[in-house]
Amino acid sequence: MVAISGRTRPFIYIFLSAALFGISPPASKVLVADVSPVALAGLLYMGAFLGLMVMRLVQGTGEKEAALKRSELPYLAGSILSGGVIAPILLMTGIASVTGMASSLLLNLEGVATALIAFLMFGEPVGKRTWTAVVLMTAAGAMLTFNAENGEASGLGVALIVLAMALWGLDNNLTSRIAGTGARRIAMLKGLVAGTTSLSIALLLGQAPPVNAEMLAALLLGSLSYGASLVLFIFALGELGPARTGAFFALGPFIGALVSIPLLGEVPGLMVLPAGALMALGTYVLLKERHDHLHWHPRIVHDHVHDHSADHAHQHINGMVGPHGHEHVHEAVLHEHEHSRGDHHP
Repeated sequence: MVAISGRTRPFIYIFLSAALFGISPPASKVLVADVSPVALAGLLYMGAFLGLMVMRLVQGTGEKEAALKRSELPYLAGSILSGGVIAPILLMTGIASVTGMASSLLLNLEGVATALIAFLMFGEPVGKRTWTAVVLMTAAGAMLTFNAENGEASGLGVALIVLAMALWGLDNNLTSRIAGTGARRIAMLKGLVAGTTSLSIALLLGQAPPVNAEMLAALLLGSLSYGASLVLFIFALGELGPARTGAFFALGPFIGALVSIPLLGEVPGLMVLPAGALMALGTYVLLKERHDHLHWHPRIVHDHVHDHSADHAHQHINGMVGPHGHEHVHEAVLHEHEHSRGDHHP
C-alpha cells in the first residue's frame, strides 16, 4: 500500500471534493428523467444530511462549535431558502433541457455571482480581474445557449441554471457571515431543512419521488456530491487556505463536462469547446484576483470556532488548545494587507 504524506493529503481531499461535486450535473440529468426536479432537489439535500449525519456519528462530535445567535438566524434562513431550496430546484429544472456538458460548465458562474453580490450587497471591493471574468463568462454563457445538435436556442434552461448560480452566490455570501459557528453543522441544517421543504413541495404538487432504485441513487448522489464533497473541502481548506482550495475546486465543472461524454454519450459541439475555453480563462482570472486597501476592523465580541493563531491572539487560563469555540474579543485594528477573492472581511 502506498503511503500518503501529510503534504499530499489535502490536495487529494480537494481533488476528490471537486470531482464529487462536478459529477452532480451529468448524474442529475440521468435521474431527472424519472424524478421530478423538485423531488430530485429534495432528495439530493436530504442525502447530504444523511451522509453528514452518518459521518458525524462515525467521527464523534469533534470540535466544539459556537452557538448560533438570534442575530445570525436571518443569515441561516436566507442561506437555506436561496441555496438549499430555490437554487437546486431551478438547477434541476434547467438541467432537464440543457446538455450535461453545458450544465457542468455553467457551474463556473457561481464564483462570479459570489463576487458580484459581495460587491453589490455587502460593499466588498471588486477589481479589474473580476470584471474581466464577468465579461468572459457572460460570453461563454451566451455560447452555451445554443444547442449544438439542432442549432436552436435553449435559453430558458440556461437562464434557470444561471439564476441558480446567482442564488448560490447569495447563499455563499450569507453563509460566510456565520461560517465561524461550524460549517458542517450549517451544512447539516441546510440539508435537513432544504431537503424536507423541497420534498414537501413535491408531495403537494403530486410529484412524490418513486420509491425505487432512482430514489436511492439520488440520496447517494446527494450524500457524495453535496455532503462528502463539503467535508473534504473543509478539510482541505484548513491546510491549503482559501485561494489554493478555490483554485483546485474550480476543476469540478470541467470534470463534470468530461464525465458527460461517457455517462450521457454527449459529443462536444462547436459552441461547447470555445465556451469551455472562455470559462476556463474566466475562472483563472477570477482566482488570481487580489486586492489590498487600508481598512478598519472594529472591536467585536463574538463566539466562533478558532485556534490560537496570530489572528486569535488571546490566552486561556486553563491552557485550552486546538480548534474550539467560546465568546472572545477581537480588538479594533486599522491595517492594510492583500486579500484573495476567497477571503472574507467580517
